[in-house]
Amino acid sequence: MQAIPATVDDRTLLPLPAFSDNYIWAIIRQRNVVVVDPGEAGPVLDLLEQRDLQLRAILLTHHHGDHVGGVMELLRHASVPVYGPAHERLPHCDVRLVEGDRVTLPDVDLDMTVLDVPGHTSGHIAYHGRAAGHPAPVLFCGDTLFAGGCGRLFEGTPAQMHASLAKFKSLPADTLVCCAHEYTLANLRWAMAVEPANNALQQWYQRAQEVRAKGCPTVPTTLALELDTNPFLRTRQADVIQAVRQQSGQTLDTPVATFAALREWKNDFK
Repeated sequence: MQAIPATVDDRTLLPLPAFSDNYIWAIIRQRNVVVVDPGEAGPVLDLLEQRDLQLRAILLTHHHGDHVGGVMELLRHASVPVYGPAHERLPHCDVRLVEGDRVTLPDVDLDMTVLDVPGHTSGHIAYHGRAAGHPAPVLFCGDTLFAGGCGRLFEGTPAQMHASLAKFKSLPADTLVCCAHEYTLANLRWAMAVEPANNALQQWYQRAQEVRAKGCPTVPTTLALELDTNPFLRTRQADVIQAVRQQSGQTLDTPVATFAALREWKNDFK
């Protein structure tokens, strides 16, 4: 089993709880901070006040309200650039991004490459690269990838989401996966229904329960851990294919078909 990452250094990379299960990611360097997907302004404003920080920029991955709802209030507090997907309607966006663009913000030692990852929404993007001097690369993936899961297909197709996740699979294994929701325990319960004999998955579920019992976030995980335990990244694994065939009653002769059946299974899982 890949090592489960310890809690990240809260001086550099911090998941701010929002709503009931969202995370707003704060990238902190000295007295500067950049935030990713501020669905509400309150947690960010509290951080700025408590640590005497200056907001320098806002990054957005997609248009859903629980990811962009705090943008305008934050802009009333500080006039900073907002970066976001080129093809989505956003409350405000100064720099429209598509795959291959880079976001470089020296104030927080941030150097990110943009990936187009449609599926959850049609214009969803992700950011991958260096942040706040952290030794491992970082992935801000919004609602495309979760610990043990992936986003629902509100606007995209199974083929699009499968292709988007394939882009993540090609990233370095030590990449920190900074997803935007605390869905881990529910996702892992479903994942164990798919792969009950996966020892790495069972160990991760036990560890995640302990982490949540202490009131701590289960994220970020690592890409290596997700490759070992997340069924949506394991559509070519024989055990996964067999489980989904049995559950769905379908032949599932392609990885995309396997992914689509997995997504339907997860949609209905209790």
